[in-house]
Amino acid sequence: MELPYREILVSLPVMPREYQFPFELRHLVYFREVGRQLHFRKAAEALAIAQPALSRQIAQLEQALGTPLLVRSRRKVELTPAGAALLERIEPLLRSLAGIPGEVHAMAAGQTGHVRVAFTGLAMATVLPGILREFNKCHPGIRVELNESPTAAQLKALQIGEISCGFFHPDAPTPDLHTHVLLRERNGLLLPADHPLARKSTLRLRDLAKTPFVLFPRALNTGFYDRILAAFAAAGITPHIAEEVWPRVNGIGLVRAGLGATFITPSEAKQLPPDVHFCALIGHAPESRLVLGWRQKPQADPALAAFLDVAIATTSHKSTKKLA
Repeated sequence: MELPYREILVSLPVMPREYQFPFELRHLVYFREVGRQLHFRKAAEALAIAQPALSRQIAQLEQALGTPLLVRSRRKVELTPAGAALLERIEPLLRSLAGIPGEVHAMAAGQTGHVRVAFTGLAMATVLPGILREFNKCHPGIRVELNESPTAAQLKALQIGEISCGFFHPDAPTPDLHTHVLLRERNGLLLPADHPLARKSTLRLRDLAKTPFVLFPRALNTGFYDRILAAFAAAGITPHIAEEVWPRVNGIGLVRAGLGATFITPSEAKQLPPDVHFCALIGHAPESRLVLGWRQKPQADPALAAFLDVAIATTSHKSTKKLA
């Protein structure tokens, strides 16, 4: 004996209120077919169910919604205004549901998804553009969200899961992160083109004892800042720090404005405006270290795994390792 529809609903386990509906998906599928055919027998044949069973399903849906959806007669079936409105809403809903398996499969295969990537100015000036170009070519369905951020902020964001991975400069060992070394370079000096020493191709730090410097706030990258101070100390001079700004491009802008010199790697110096000049440093020079870091297991996020694969494959280092 078939129970009335409302009794069936009462017997079902209690679900959270936002998921409680007075009908099931099959009711919508059945109604859509009747609405398209406007004929119960043809709709029942298309759905491969008995016509009386189909009639009962439609009646249950009308009872659940509290309004007639169809006008029935011996000759024809017509949609009521409410039925026509429901049919219009059902079509995009069912199309969307039909696409879910393909979308889920594509995401699991790393073909679609979303990767949140943080970077520093050094990364964008060196390895990151090539990585993004290759990644977009190989995985056009994965969206990459980029955010320029200093090292300290990236490390915090990785810990709480705000970003998928980051291009940063490690101050110390990061045992809770996986890292891949991308770049290690001695810094040179960036000078205004009209600086008295700008015509030289190489310099020593002590040559700039009277030159003001543009640096960045120490809290943003403590390790690199301290390596800069150590290089000055080894050279026997005390630096005159005129400004501390971030991001890195602002420091370069202040050098262009003639406010002082700053440190920059040879890789960054490949594309510079004509109003600045790069000089290599002899002797004591701070080293920049750029790594790609991530926390979660890539297997848990196929989009991240795809990004890491491309990033590592397109850089000179081939092995992933913990930075000592």
